[in-house]
Amino acid sequence: MEVIPGIQKMSVGQPPAGRGAVCLTCKGICSGFQPHSWRKACTQCHCSQEDHAPSSDVEEDHKMGQLLADSKYAHLTAKVKGGDGLRVYKRNRMIITNPVVSRKDPTFNTITYDWAPPGLTQKLAMQYMDLLLEERRPVAGSEGALYRRRQLMRQLPAYDHDPSRCHSLSDAEVKAMAEFVKSYKEEALGVGEVALPGEGGAAKESTAKQKNEKDSKEPLHPEPTTNGTMEENSKKSQCSCSGCGQLTAPDSPVVYAERGGYEKMWHPTCFVCTECGEALVDLVYFWRKDTLLCGRHYCQSLRPRCAGCDELIFSEIFHQEPNGQFWHKEHFCCWRCGQSLRVQCGCSSRHQSKPV
Repeated sequence: MEVIPGIQKMSVGQPPAGRGAVCLTCKGICSGFQPHSWRKACTQCHCSQEDHAPSSDVEEDHKMGQLLADSKYAHLTAKVKGGDGLRVYKRNRMIITNPVVSRKDPTFNTITYDWAPPGLTQKLAMQYMDLLLEERRPVAGSEGALYRRRQLMRQLPAYDHDPSRCHSLSDAEVKAMAEFVKSYKEEALGVGEVALPGEGGAAKESTAKQKNEKDSKEPLHPEPTTNGTMEENSKKSQCSCSGCGQLTAPDSPVVYAERGGYEKMWHPTCFVCTECGEALVDLVYFWRKDTLLCGRHYCQSLRPRCAGCDELIFSEIFHQEPNGQFWHKEHFCCWRCGQSLRVQCGCSSRHQSKPV
């Protein structure tokens, strides 16, 4: 098995990027993605960008690099050569080559994962992947890989942290957004760590420190003992998942969230956003009020999100409907004719205020 850091394009089964990409939701109906001028949706079928999966791996790696830059997780990024300080995501890809036993010449079956948790041994990396639902494993060219890319767009939209991706922000709004992003990078943004129970981050460092202190105090020829090992195995066997509450197997990998403390751990399938229930893509999470959230739901728990353009609202002037939806004042309009919904237009109701 080979674990490859860095950016590499998916070579198998990647949908065409950008304008014209076929809609994954209404196949055969939409002839291809036609972007609206400010809505994050197709003008033909009204489905969202992630339903057309228009972004490429390179685009996503640049977006993730920008998100993780200037945070404690900047080590997962690298500077772009000649990019004037821009950073790109050092995404790990994992390639597994298994020999195929036959009477003829030996052949090999190669499986490529578009993403794998960084810093793991080969055995632990495979254990982690085996614990994921089969249809969610990011094998290149599979439904799992497509699911990952769609979740990157859904959970971590670029316009939640990059003002250049937003529509017509004022100087005051750009400043407010920059302060908001800086704040969550310092206080909430995190990347999960995969390890065996009791061996995550701070716990691992603490165990090593205690061992070193103990070794320095022990005589040169100590009597053999198994108490330490027994106590350690006992603690591991008593660890439970912070998601489902069930015990974790001592020899099975779990996910830690540094923001929540290393006394908490999750089964790989339980490391999900508490709001939408979706697996946290590439283990990127936001910690708020002792809960895990994806980027989308963390941001809109603090700022209103426009139901028209899907962007966070940093203006002091916006429209709120009785049903709880928020709108930029200028985006509270009919899908078909663009007339303000404060005035009744003659278009079909299904076109009027459909959010992206």
